[in-house]
Amino acid sequence: MDMIPTGGRVDYAALSARIAALTDGETDPVALMATVACEVHWADDRFDWTGFYRVVAPELLKIGPYQGGHGCLVIPFARGVCGAAARTGQVQLVPDVDAFPGHIACASSTRSEIVLPVRNAAGALIAVFDIDSDLPAAFTEADAAGLQAILDATFGAPHG
Repeated sequence: MDMIPTGGRVDYAALSARIAALTDGETDPVALMATVACEVHWADDRFDWTGFYRVVAPELLKIGPYQGGHGCLVIPFARGVCGAAARTGQVQLVPDVDAFPGHIACASSTRSEIVLPVRNAAGALIAVFDIDSDLPAAFTEADAAGLQAILDATFGAPHG
């Protein structure tokens, strides 16, 4: 039987509340990333790979906590969708990864992707949050808004 995608019906308010309860008082970024990756990954069957790429050096991302198959280990800011999110500080909503110039195929099954910048309380980029889907055009602006709100609340990004 084929899996039927939920079509973006994640209850982001409930997901955010669950993550806030699970991470209450936690300040370690890796522990926070592990919890967010797990909770978000299992929130929707569209999410095939869910995880973080951490900023570990100038212009360099390295894999962090994730759920799903193996990811790329290192991604320079100059390459791929994750690099574009890190380089620009903007959400990357990619309905067709094959149409994205320079897309890095960490998994051949990926059809669409969303990548969001992750900032700490000082406003510094500490990571990007990457979700891949085996379905084309799996992500919406509602996903981007819901996920960014969770990331901002969890990692303390300043609201402007």
